Amino acid sequence: MSAPGPTEWGVPVGGVGPWIGPLPDDPRYDAALLRDGDTRNVVDAYRYWTREAIVADIDNRRHALHVAIENFGQDANIGGVVRTANAFAVDTVHIVGRRRWNRRGAMVTDRYQRLRHHDHTAELLSFAAAAGLTVVAVDIVPGAARIEQTTLPRDCLLLFGQEGPGISEDARTGAALTVSIAQFGSTRSINVAVAAGIAMHAWISQHGDMGSAW
Repeated sequence: MSAPGPTEWGVPVGGVGPWIGPLPDDPRYDAALLRDGDTRNVVDAYRYWTREAIVADIDNRRHALHVAIENFGQDANIGGVVRTANAFAVDTVHIVGRRRWNRRGAMVTDRYQRLRHHDHTAELLSFAAAAGLTVVAVDIVPGAARIEQTTLPRDCLLLFGQEGPGISEDARTGAALTVSIAQFGSTRSINVAVAAGIAMHAWISQHGDMGSAW
C-alpha cells in the first residue's frame, strides 16, 4: 500500500514518500519514484507514474478544445494559460510568434500538455481551417458577443492576444466569432491568463466530459 497522498488542501505539501509494501507490477510506475517518493505537482491518481504514462492517459481523455495565445511581445502570461489548459485536458496549446516564453508560471505542467508553435497568426488560422476548428477570439472589442450568453462550438480554438494590446488585426479578421467576458468594475481588461481560464471553463461547462473529471 502506498503512503497517503496530498489532498486539495495541500497536506502534505511535499507529495508522498517511498512506496510502502510490495511494489506494483505495472509498467506505468516509475522505479525511481517508487523508491524515492513522488513530490511532483500531480493528482493522486498519477502518483508514482512515469511522465510518459501520465501523458498517454491524458491523451485518451483530451477534449476537442484548442487554445492559442499570441506572443509577439514576450508575454509573461503564457505559463498560466498552459497550466490551466492542462487542468482542463485541452488538446493543444498553440503559441504564436516568439518561441521563447517564461515557463515558470506553467508549474511544470508543460511537460504534460501538448504545445505547438506557429510563426504567424496566418499560420495558426491555416492550421485551424485544416483541422476543422472554429476560431473564437476572446477580447473586449465593439461587437463582441458575451461569452456567458454564447454557445461555443465543440471543435473550437480559443484565441487570445497579448496583455495590453489584445488580439492582433489578423486574429480579429480571421476569427469566425469574437466573444468578451462580462465585467462590472473599473478595470478595462482582465489579465489574459485569468481570461483564458474563464473562457476555457465556459467551453468545459458546455462540452466537457464531466465523467472523466477528478
